[in-house]
Amino acid sequence: MTETQDTENKLIAERRAKLTQIREQRNAFPNSFRRNAYAQDLHNELGENGKDELEQLDRRAAVAGRIMAKRGPFLVLQDMSGRIQAYVDKKKLPEQQLPEIKTWDIGDIIGCEGPVHKSGKGDLYVYMDSVELLTKSLRPLPDKFHGLQDQEMRYRQRYVDLIVSDESRDVFKLRSKMISFMRRYLDNADFMEVETPMMQVIPGGATARPFVTHHNSLDMDMYLRVAPELYLKRLVVGGFERVYEINRNFRNEGLSTRHNPEFTMLEFYQSYADYKELMDLTEDMLREMAKALLGTTILLNTVKNEDGEIVQEKHYDLSQPFTRISVFDSILHFNPDISAEALADEQAARQIAEHLDIPLKDGYGLGKVHIEIFEKTVEHRLDQPTFITEYPTEVSPLARRNDSNPMVTDRFEFFVGGREIANGFSELNDAEDQAERFLAQVKEKAAGDDEAMHYDADYVAALEYGLPPTAGEGIGIDRLVMLFSDSPSIRDVLLFPHMRPQN
Repeated sequence: MTETQDTENKLIAERRAKLTQIREQRNAFPNSFRRNAYAQDLHNELGENGKDELEQLDRRAAVAGRIMAKRGPFLVLQDMSGRIQAYVDKKKLPEQQLPEIKTWDIGDIIGCEGPVHKSGKGDLYVYMDSVELLTKSLRPLPDKFHGLQDQEMRYRQRYVDLIVSDESRDVFKLRSKMISFMRRYLDNADFMEVETPMMQVIPGGATARPFVTHHNSLDMDMYLRVAPELYLKRLVVGGFERVYEINRNFRNEGLSTRHNPEFTMLEFYQSYADYKELMDLTEDMLREMAKALLGTTILLNTVKNEDGEIVQEKHYDLSQPFTRISVFDSILHFNPDISAEALADEQAARQIAEHLDIPLKDGYGLGKVHIEIFEKTVEHRLDQPTFITEYPTEVSPLARRNDSNPMVTDRFEFFVGGREIANGFSELNDAEDQAERFLAQVKEKAAGDDEAMHYDADYVAALEYGLPPTAGEGIGIDRLVMLFSDSPSIRDVLLFPHMRPQN
């Protein structure tokens, strides 16, 4: 046992002893106190009043929160909105209660009531004439000056991280506001929010390796969804022409700063629209969201060293029209030594990939080779908001072929800061073409590709009833929050990210 652990165990033992003493005297966990004000509301309402004005106003408030600091006779309380002080006056509180108040620790949760005053320094406080311990905290909080320094423990014990870190709380408040904004935006555009199955007989809608579970009563394997796409398009066939779902998806992939096996997507579909109109919608929605929630269209991205010092700073400008460029042209743009003629020839393109140390499988066609080169040489360099368009048909099994070039599809992916944020396309509504592409995916799966799609006969049947011309898109909410909150890892924007067990 380390010295730190030994000290912490002693503090926990002392707090347990205090709780035992409280239990002997009364109910240690009362639930009768009711507050009538939050800290920030009091600051907003009374913060501009002077000291004398507040005394004359005699505005009483009942507040509740966690003790975050003790400053002489003042207790600093924290609730969900912010912090406010509470003043302990020995002459005003019951004499028999004073000894217990002295035993209260940082982290304890109390409720108190009294008039709101202002100190000589200009700080609001509640001049308590009644106070009650509501919850005894048995574990000490991290050092108030350093917070929870261990990054892994911040993820494992998010509840502690949220108590001590204003920055963490701000990230998750922003996340909630972003999701609410997207809902309002789509609702106002006449989209309908729906829910689709999370357990599916056939995992479809994305090329990804699924998680497998088992239904005991039916005695059958099922899959956690990798995407809601095929079910949402079934609804479009049924006549719901504008639908969206904010959904949890599950993909059996590795962990990284950009990947978590469980993640959140916004997926939406609009009939009688194409992928270009969805690019317009995405650009407008993100720009308006930045204005509404951040007060600016300039997003800041910082890189910090181990000491937390900023060593690099970038700005992403959402106010300017987003760049739109095809996969093919982007490769040429970022690789001036590659010619268009060589890139268009499969054998020459394979030689380019080999020169770049990109491993290729025998079954890869020209489109797949292009994507491998793109991911190696282009993707990480797409800093400013960019739509990459015209993805090869070979890697786009659900997207509509381009009318002038059947080798590519009417599809885009959206990138900022070298990260893919969104994927959208004009939907493939030719049932026979879709059946052929599913069969091609089945062959790839048989050849060992765990991420290839299954053949979904029911979805093909739905298309045979007729899917109107439609465009659809998925936006990765976790990565979008990373972008808006300047967070370096997806774990920073997930309340409870997946971690390996400690033991």
